[in-house]
Amino acid sequence: MIRDKVNLITKDIENNQKKFKNKGFEYGCLIIKEANTWVEEAKNRPIPNMLFSELWYENEVCILFSDTNLGKSILAVQIADSISKGRPIPGFKLESSPKKILYLDFELSDKQFENRCSEDYENHYQFNENFLRAELHTELELPKEFKNIEEYLCATLSNIIIETKASVVIVDNLTFLSSENEKAKDALVLMKTLKKISKTNNVSILVLAHTPKRDDSKPITKNDLAGSKMLMNFCDSCFAIGSSSQEASFRYIKQIKQRNTEHLYHSENVIVCSLDKKTNFLEFNFEGFDSEKAHLKTFRTSDLEERDEQMKFLISEGKNNVQIAEMLNVCEGTIRKRRKKLNI
Repeated sequence: MIRDKVNLITKDIENNQKKFKNKGFEYGCLIIKEANTWVEEAKNRPIPNMLFSELWYENEVCILFSDTNLGKSILAVQIADSISKGRPIPGFKLESSPKKILYLDFELSDKQFENRCSEDYENHYQFNENFLRAELHTELELPKEFKNIEEYLCATLSNIIIETKASVVIVDNLTFLSSENEKAKDALVLMKTLKKISKTNNVSILVLAHTPKRDDSKPITKNDLAGSKMLMNFCDSCFAIGSSSQEASFRYIKQIKQRNTEHLYHSENVIVCSLDKKTNFLEFNFEGFDSEKAHLKTFRTSDLEERDEQMKFLISEGKNNVQIAEMLNVCEGTIRKRRKKLNI
């Protein structure tokens, strides 16, 4: 009897060793494999493509944050439009073919959305059929097993993704999904849910988030994101939008966290854009690269009238836009835009 038990245990150990040698094994909540096995299996999976330059890659959970009224939703819709058509935004990179987008819009009404995509509610911008937009069903009767609509959405999101066949999901915004996202516990639950959905459904997720009121004279850091510690731990990448002191319509984009690339768009190399609506689509237009310091509010750069006078003087001396920009410590796009606005 004892011998039989020993034989069974020995056989079980031998089977586990064979299993481990071939594919690894599951033990509790862990999947254990040799490091070489993980690498070999990873070789068979495609290399993640860029969805929005090096700021967001396929199958990542990415966070985009900024202060209010800086254009998070505008940029997110523009990114979604780009991915749905398989066309990169000028100045940015897109490596994937057209993908189906599910944009969860908890910010704008349909009329507000229409306004951003038209000229006075006429001459409407045409989106690709891959672009699906969703609003909250305000007349929904919440199932009894759920405490609130946020919990219901998190529980059903995987099924929604399967039903719509979306491979990219944009959540606008985090404040809706977790009204207390400053609290570590709420942030942790939310990010775990999104990470699980991303891995299980093989989807890329971009989550928009607000910052508490911040000082525009200081560089943007990960600490500016509400609930930053937990959110940063559970996202794969993160970038932020900052306001510019050089021009009211200017914004800069800064890379905060990355896993699939080196840190490219740091404080010495932020991406500068202008926020314009040239026809029927409000969008970010690439202007160039600059240091973050040049766009922070300071006593020297905040006096626009004084800078305009300096610019006019330098123009009278025959200086070109690039030379003037260097002398005034601003980007060339700022000079170009001010000259157009002042008609000089």
